[in-house]
Amino acid sequence: MSADATRRSIVLGTGALALASTLPRSPRAEGSRPVPGKAHGEIHGLSSFGELKYAPDFSNFDYVNPMAPRGGRFSTQIVQTFGNQAFDTFDTLNPYVFRGTGAAGINLTFDSLMVRALDEPDALYGLVARSVETSADGLTYRFALRPQARFHDGSPLTARDAAFSLTILKEKGHPTIAQVIRDVAEATAEGNETLVVRFASGRSRDLPLIVAGLPIFSAKFFEGRDFEAQTLQPLLGSGAYQVGRIDIGRFIELERVSDYWAADLPVMVGQNNFDQIRYEYFRDRQVAFEAFKGGAYTYRQEFTSRIWATGYDFPAAREGRVKRETLPDTSPAAIQGWFFNTRREVFKDPRVREAIGLCFDFPWTNRTAMFGAYERTVSFFQKTDLMATGKPSPEELALLEPFSGQVPAEVFGEAWMPPVPDGSGQDRALLARAVALLKEAGCTREGGALRLPGGKPIEFEFLDSDSVWEPIVQPFIRNLGLIGIKARQRVVDAAQYQARVRDFDFDITARAASGDATPGPELREAYGSRAAAIPGSNNLAGISDPVIDALLDSIANADSRASLTVACRALDRVLRTGRYWISMWYSPEYRLALWDMFGRPAKLPTYGLGVPALWWYDEQKARRIGRG
Repeated sequence: MSADATRRSIVLGTGALALASTLPRSPRAEGSRPVPGKAHGEIHGLSSFGELKYAPDFSNFDYVNPMAPRGGRFSTQIVQTFGNQAFDTFDTLNPYVFRGTGAAGINLTFDSLMVRALDEPDALYGLVARSVETSADGLTYRFALRPQARFHDGSPLTARDAAFSLTILKEKGHPTIAQVIRDVAEATAEGNETLVVRFASGRSRDLPLIVAGLPIFSAKFFEGRDFEAQTLQPLLGSGAYQVGRIDIGRFIELERVSDYWAADLPVMVGQNNFDQIRYEYFRDRQVAFEAFKGGAYTYRQEFTSRIWATGYDFPAAREGRVKRETLPDTSPAAIQGWFFNTRREVFKDPRVREAIGLCFDFPWTNRTAMFGAYERTVSFFQKTDLMATGKPSPEELALLEPFSGQVPAEVFGEAWMPPVPDGSGQDRALLARAVALLKEAGCTREGGALRLPGGKPIEFEFLDSDSVWEPIVQPFIRNLGLIGIKARQRVVDAAQYQARVRDFDFDITARAASGDATPGPELREAYGSRAAAIPGSNNLAGISDPVIDALLDSIANADSRASLTVACRALDRVLRTGRYWISMWYSPEYRLALWDMFGRPAKLPTYGLGVPALWWYDEQKARRIGRG
């Protein structure tokens, strides 16, 4: 039984470059990254290293069905969050700020300057912006906007709106956005159709791409309105969908805009095919599954291996009206684990953290509680070429050796791997090793309790928002008790969980974050010192290390895929030796359950399922199962 496994995750940073991996280049690719000393004329797309698969005159992305029919309804649950969103409830329609808990699907109501191609690692192509021109020093980007761009009320979307949006997100946006774009020095409008973005010297490599993927708000709409306020009034957008009916904490419906201004652009052909998209909310996982069985929603990505293995013996499934499918997951694995809050005294010493991790028996848990469905995560870049393996290469050593004496010696040896327990559930050898580490850290045992060097008992709690974790956490807690550590599990409601995690008011909590094969400045929000002190950031562990900060800078400023790979491998080594988490697991495949009423492209893109954007309602199938 899996709890929040793999894709039920947050998005690191803004998610502008999420879910990516290395892909061979097309011979027609054109450079798009500014080269020092050389200005770039107008280009139709951007990528981290100047690599574009699609030519300026492309008609549609290769992975879409350009003839996909339109109509019907798609309903599901939220499986990935960003900003202030949560999985279990919502109370505001603005997920881009700190206050409140944002509703699902709001991103579908906004357009951005450019949009991702899901068959390339990090390329974006023009949506609101038809092209971009860059200065020789790479610090000024001039986006040429399409004059036909419109908000849902018919008003024109202009460069002033785009400049306003960047400025307000930098000043008042959610910390995971505001911190990533802090090196946007200025955004200004030159007339209605030219947005000029100036970046601070030393800006990160991918900051222009992140800027190009951010939502564009209406400046006029926010005149006299508080951008940071919790609100149930839909924000004025320009995207393919607009907010329809809502029931706070229960569901939100998005209605397709029939006269969407960008429907025929190459980046939108074959997409946004459903007339209605509805996100259902449930506080209990079993209740959610029962609702799916009854047809309350029609598409389910299954994250609970117990249900996948034993739960699909119900009439609609037996009759073929509900189908199950497994599809290979070719994207980078989510970074999932229990994160230690190192702001707490009990977790200051990495030896204590390692000892705690040794009490988790993954093979036993996978076999007895999760039907053997998962593989152990060992790296912060799992399932990518960025993952450290073996001993450091000469190129990695060149990055790491200046920090000799500031990092553990093991950084320069074999990449650290969590030891493999014997699968008994209580590996005595590993428990003995945990005790030895605790003694080495100066901990002492008095009676049945272990104490820190200062005399405080080693006590902590696992903070969860779902009781589904209990079969996994409770055996872990029992093993901790065997070596004198008092741990407990605290399950709280979604709102309290969200508030406590935002304020770093927890000891240990589980989190999954989307993987990315072209990481950039968003990693600073997960592992950087500045983010460790900012409530609401993704640096749950409270990592504050100048060596890690320097490696994060190397990643953000890498000027080639080769140098990015080296920097990420070096960072992976340092993070792994820091014992900041107890790594969990990932699934090598997607597990899907759906009422058999949908169509999808014959070949899905490399980096994601394209749900719901690329799928469509199949009226003939729907009639066959009685849902037409």
